[in-house]
Amino acid sequence: MSKDTKFSAFTLCVHKKLVSFDRPAVMGILNIGDDSFYDGGRYSSVDKAAAHAEKLIADGADIIDIGATSSKPGNRLADANDEIARLKPVIERIRKSLPDAIISVDTYLAESATAAIDCGADIINDISGGQLDDRMFETVARLQVPYILMHTSGRPDEMQSKCDYGDIVQDLCLYLSHRLNQLYSLGVKDVWIDPGFGFGKTIEQNYELLDRLDELSSAFREPLLVGLSRKSMIYRKLGITPLDALNGTSVLNTKALMKGARILRVHDPKPALESVKLLYK
Repeated sequence: MSKDTKFSAFTLCVHKKLVSFDRPAVMGILNIGDDSFYDGGRYSSVDKAAAHAEKLIADGADIIDIGATSSKPGNRLADANDEIARLKPVIERIRKSLPDAIISVDTYLAESATAAIDCGADIINDISGGQLDDRMFETVARLQVPYILMHTSGRPDEMQSKCDYGDIVQDLCLYLSHRLNQLYSLGVKDVWIDPGFGFGKTIEQNYELLDRLDELSSAFREPLLVGLSRKSMIYRKLGITPLDALNGTSVLNTKALMKGARILRVHDPKPALESVKLLYK
């Protein structure tokens, strides 16, 4: 693949306006909780969160993805009241300081999703694919907002004990197809899909999935989002820490782009955007 490779543009409807992406999009991660595996506690105050949001945009992020509760494997389930209390002031501040920013909220709770959209968020990013709150799909349909559908095999506190697949790509295709049909039958219009690297998958399964990502991307018309940033499949394989995993992240992001990824979810937008620019005009 060269920098002249053609990219299939895609759109997103945000506040009744169509946003077009003529290159892969970069989603910048903003963790405002205390227990994220990489940056937990750094941006837990409203001022620090807002400042980091501005930096993410300045570094090239097209979207800010705000998470108030870590969904790392082994973590306890979120509490909606706690999530909303953390999310609301941060979203309101960012919406005020960055009025044109596209804001995604990382939550699997319908109540938190509703509160986030009500105070200015645009997209719901659900790591559970609707499994952890049976009201989520109907809530997204009622709100008429874009939705990111991710594959996982269970709750964060149990997912790593559920890594049994026949054929991992075929199994993911079946899972995603079933849930896409549910969403579309309810009237949801904008859906992105996420294969869920690191969620209910061994390191070996993560790399098989990455090697075969083109099979997944060609099976669906929905844009494919990939979240590899500083994950254990990088730092454990290299024998380093998440702090040292930026170079590995860039390598795997580049491979994901070459395999059909159209959105990169990252802690570090600048090197992700550089990968995009080197591969596409």
